[in-house]
Amino acid sequence: MNTVEVRTRRQQELARRIRERELNDMRAVLNTAEGRRFVWRLFDKAGIFRTSFTGNSTTFFNEGQRNLGLLFFNDMMQAMPEAFALMQREQAELQIEDNAIMKEDDDYAD
Repeated sequence: MNTVEVRTRRQQELARRIRERELNDMRAVLNTAEGRRFVWRLFDKAGIFRTSFTGNSTTFFNEGQRNLGLLFFNDMMQAMPEAFALMQREQAELQIEDNAIMKEDDDYAD
């Protein structure tokens, strides 16, 4: 093997190790309810589940945010795809709890 091949293999191995570290980091975050809530909030703020088009130059900004969110979404789906369904269930449960609190507030206002 020549020097270029050796260097190329080392670079590929380093890239593989870095990527695996990134995915392990994502798994660590997704293994806690707090981490999943944080990631869900990141996805929401990034706008990955809504259109970024505004009809003006704000679209460019929105698309940049959305792109970053999609990069993290891709990482999540590679690292722990089952976390997405869990996050959806957890968010639905939180929404029910939040709605119940708001209903109590409405009941007190009457």
